[in-house]
Amino acid sequence: MADSKQEQKSGDTVQKVKDKLSIVDVVSPYVKLTKAGKYLRGLSPFTKEKTPSFFVNVDRGSYYCFSTSQGGDIFTFIEKMEGVDFKGALKILAEKAGVEIVYNANTQQERNRSERLREAMAEATQFYAIQLGSFVQGASATNDMPRAAALAYAKKRGLTDEAIATWSLGYAPDTWRALLEHLQAKGFSNQELVAAGLIKEAEGRSGTWYDRFRHRLMFPIRDSAGRTIAFTGRALAADDQAKYLNSPETELFHKSEVLFGMDRAKDAIRTRDFAILVEGQFDLLLLHQIGFQNTIALSGTALSPRHLSTIKRYSENLMLCLDADRAGLAASAKNAAAALEAGMRVKAVRLPAGKDPADLASESPKDFTKLIGEAQSIVEFFLSVLAASEHDSHKLVMAAEKTVIPLIGVIQSPLEQEHFVGVTARTLGLTPEAVRASIARVRNLSTESRQNPGAPKEGYAGPQGNAPWQRGGSPQQVNSAGTRGASGGASRNESRVSAVLSSVASTAARRGEFLLAVAETYADKPLAETLKNEYTRIIGSVPGTEVPAEQQQISERVLFEAGITFAEPPTDAELSELIRVFEQTFLREKLTEATNGLRRAELQGDKEATAAFAQQYKDLSAHLSALH
Repeated sequence: MADSKQEQKSGDTVQKVKDKLSIVDVVSPYVKLTKAGKYLRGLSPFTKEKTPSFFVNVDRGSYYCFSTSQGGDIFTFIEKMEGVDFKGALKILAEKAGVEIVYNANTQQERNRSERLREAMAEATQFYAIQLGSFVQGASATNDMPRAAALAYAKKRGLTDEAIATWSLGYAPDTWRALLEHLQAKGFSNQELVAAGLIKEAEGRSGTWYDRFRHRLMFPIRDSAGRTIAFTGRALAADDQAKYLNSPETELFHKSEVLFGMDRAKDAIRTRDFAILVEGQFDLLLLHQIGFQNTIALSGTALSPRHLSTIKRYSENLMLCLDADRAGLAASAKNAAAALEAGMRVKAVRLPAGKDPADLASESPKDFTKLIGEAQSIVEFFLSVLAASEHDSHKLVMAAEKTVIPLIGVIQSPLEQEHFVGVTARTLGLTPEAVRASIARVRNLSTESRQNPGAPKEGYAGPQGNAPWQRGGSPQQVNSAGTRGASGGASRNESRVSAVLSSVASTAARRGEFLLAVAETYADKPLAETLKNEYTRIIGSVPGTEVPAEQQQISERVLFEAGITFAEPPTDAELSELIRVFEQTFLREKLTEATNGLRRAELQGDKEATAAFAQQYKDLSAHLSALH
């Protein structure tokens, strides 16, 4: 019975904090808020801006910042502002609310385990740092030759004593169990050290343990709160097969979520409104050392959706600064595609052949600064790289179709996409129509081959300056006609809806999401049920696509967009226009799919599939004609 009560108290802690603190209580110390229709509005605390793009929904207890594409509740807000994880945010807000945090037995056990792992990592960080630092303090030259080599290597790469100390660089001794014995003496068990990724069991020798890192220059990897959660070790022995060795995945460390240096770079990224992404630890440290504190690095993996989500908390602008060799260019293309698909704007730095960012930062900081200033959009970057390496015009076109066209195809903004269609056409000596046709072809192939697209639901941004919160006036005034109109005036309402939808990505998925967001905004009104029923009807009109409205995900951004657009419930004419535009868009996309399927079936000589696609094409065409 006692355990049951304890669990109940723990489960209530978050809700108690929310009951005591409103979103306004939490946000107000950071942002000056003013009334704006259904919401409160203020300047973004995450970036510098003159036009307010930060909105608070008091009823939902949520916020959304359109300039940095991030939102959430009071806990998310404190995580972003204070650079802590959820537990840290809970602690801060519980203290503010006067709520005691009570953990149940299982939660307390997990918390104690995590804290023990963090303590072990902190001790390891200090141990490695002392090993490197003790040489500087003047230990025996004979005993410290390996340490001397580690320090000499770091300085040879251009790091200063200050940078080495600031980033807590260390040295893993060239022995089998130095760290193990040190941490055992501190009271840590072998089980804890294995869980932290610090030691390994010898193969074929059960119960024999040894240090994972030996004779390496050590770089601590930290979480957003600045706590060490993993290490990267740079080999110092010339014959070591693994040049860089990372900690394994642990309870604390997930390489697809963590960006090296983010704990120190986030404020600079927010202030400068762009992040520089590099490959290695030395690249990052040397760029920070010459003033580019907005630099972050990957930890042995490609850019993941979680990485992108983290970066977008602080800026939607990403600058790739990867090696200029074949592998570096391939990584740039892959990372750029992921970032563009997430709705980010991407540039790349053109590095001289054979040079990496660390080389340039240490040899000529001024030249590197100039390269940063000359960074090109990712499309123009690859067009220039390909043009410089391929002088045969036909091969250049083929290379561009393989590398550049897929990048244009995932750009979220229709206007930006059209801009780069023109740039590519001029560079390759082609017509814009040919480039668009190539984009459509690549998209179709990509849709067929990818089993899990993984494109984030964010990226709902329309063209710059066209979003409702950027047009001036209060949300009630945001419409192309200038006034809302009470009952009649269908043309006014339709033009207002059209103006709104022009800033929404013109895909059925995005427009359907917007329609459901309007329903959610006015969930207590009859129109909500109407919109949901119509959404389900439209989706279900094509076999194989039936998904109930209740199962669709709606991003926080789109919910705020709907609330800003319709500060009051939309009229019947507006509802009809929303439904009609969504249905037309959905049917057109399905018609395109049927057309492509028909062509493939005909080419393959599949008579049964040809007949099926032909009938689907006929039905969809008739449906669209009826709508018109």
